Amino acid sequence: MTTPIKIVAILTARSGKAEALRDLLDSMLAPSRAEPGNLRYDLWTDEAEPERFVLDELYENAEAVAAHRASSHFQTYLAAINDLAERSAFTLRPLGVA
Repeated sequence: MTTPIKIVAILTARSGKAEALRDLLDSMLAPSRAEPGNLRYDLWTDEAEPERFVLDELYENAEAVAAHRASSHFQTYLAAINDLAERSAFTLRPLGVA
């Protein structure tokens, strides 16, 4: 049995970078969702702070996460993200998930 992996990333745009951050995050949606092993890849924004974004990702297993991180679109994201945003990411394992 494989264990699903959830990743939640919270990204807050640096001053004047919200539009560029949104463009980068939007560019990740389709290719990430198309990856084998990807079960969910959703982008949210904070109603109170619209320059704060949340990525909600779910993968079948650790191998799918590794494949995502090795993809060209993730490498493009990785090269740009630190210039655009403060970032916190959490990799989670299920304890009580329906």
